[in-house]
Amino acid sequence: MTRRDVRGAPPRSLPEAVVGPGPRARQCGDGRVLDGGSPSSAPLAEVGPAETVRRWLRTLGGSPLPPAAAPAPGCPFLDWAASGAMELTGEEDGPPVLTPGPMVSLVREAGAALEHIAGRLLPVDPALVLGGRAGAMNLTRRGRTSAGGTTRLLRASDGWCAVSLSRRDDLELVPAMLGRADVTDPWQELTTVVRGARASEFTDHVRMFGVPAASLPPEPPLVDVPWQVSTIAPATGGVQLEGALVVDLSSLWAGPLCAHLLGLAGARVVKVESTRRPDGARAGSRRFYDWLHFGHESVAVDFTVPAGRGVLADLLRAADVVIEASRPRALAQLGLAPERLDHRAGKVWVSITGYGRGRPDRVAFGDDAAVAGGLVGRSADGRPVFCADAVADPLTGVVAALGAMGALVQGGGRLIDVSMRNVAAAFAAAPPADHGPHPVRTVAAGTVVDCPALGRTQAVLPPRAPVAEGTAAVMGADTARILSPSTELRRRSAPR
Repeated sequence: MTRRDVRGAPPRSLPEAVVGPGPRARQCGDGRVLDGGSPSSAPLAEVGPAETVRRWLRTLGGSPLPPAAAPAPGCPFLDWAASGAMELTGEEDGPPVLTPGPMVSLVREAGAALEHIAGRLLPVDPALVLGGRAGAMNLTRRGRTSAGGTTRLLRASDGWCAVSLSRRDDLELVPAMLGRADVTDPWQELTTVVRGARASEFTDHVRMFGVPAASLPPEPPLVDVPWQVSTIAPATGGVQLEGALVVDLSSLWAGPLCAHLLGLAGARVVKVESTRRPDGARAGSRRFYDWLHFGHESVAVDFTVPAGRGVLADLLRAADVVIEASRPRALAQLGLAPERLDHRAGKVWVSITGYGRGRPDRVAFGDDAAVAGGLVGRSADGRPVFCADAVADPLTGVVAALGAMGALVQGGGRLIDVSMRNVAAAFAAAPPADHGPHPVRTVAAGTVVDCPALGRTQAVLPPRAPVAEGTAAVMGADTARILSPSTELRRRSAPR
């Protein structure tokens, strides 16, 4: 038996809204404040995961808050070990590593808040949220290569940066990035070039080509709330989640997870795809896709022709909630930018982007967005490793659902601008519980984590695949029925 004594993630800086202005402060287990910060007037329990979620909801203007409660008698590091996400975090040939923040606890509290708002039981399982795709695809940890294999952490002259080459176009652009045609191994060439460059300058250069890239900050950026809220329509007395119409224009993972959670809360979800550019996730794990989309209706139209754009505009007018993950410019080119549409009173528009609508040309995927937010693991030698599987995607999906549901039941009329980078930063900077050292041990059956404070041990479990209740609709299966002139949806979209 071998034993490594690994401490939990160092206490993160508390948000300014909690500790007040001044030097960044660090909190130890008894509520004192270190490093020259001002003591917080709030008890330690009030800056835990439950109060963090309540603080997010307050920004929606009176969203129904779950009742304040004392922290559950658990350990975020044991929860991390049991979630499947720890098994995905660490060197490929080394042991898994502990969480950099209380992700499982925050996801659990967000799920409890969703249940409170919906008034019904919602099966928001942090293990499926964080590890479901990896479980369905049998992914494993790979250190500085993402679990999905398309993003890498590269060492620059002054730090680390992440580059995603997940699309064929990204790979084909590498010679242009490097300024020469004789590129035989894109990853090897990028690894060599970046060693002589500053991380921020290199990522700026890569982004010029539309390729996702991010430099790893020395500390997670301070993000108090992971969304920005603006008004797009008059509010109403509140829309019931049961039967609310959700039009989902998003693809891949974050947006569909948001739609999945709204569907569990009782909403009617209509997934809309372009016939020329369907959701790329259809070509991935069928098991994972069915889990996200089972029970949703499917509409497919051609966005490039006037008739298709007209149908899309009708669907957006009819919706109580719109979910989209497009660059603002893409919707504007279709004449469908949210600020230019005539919205129903009470509508909620959820916009998911890599860096927020204020940075429209910065694209991101889950792994590089997590790096941009400082959400990485650390191996024994201190080098960064990818955290879980494209972790900014599922975290953003949960946060977007929380924002959508919270805004909807409070009368809506809001645009919820959700940045994947800011979501990752909010989770990375959230203050973890400080239970002291948490040894990670290798035993005959695998790896275990000890929590001396609770006197408990937890085996590090593999990611668990979700089980869908049935098969998701074939693309466009409901188009004719939903777009029929006699349907309620078409009546809802008629000009008022």
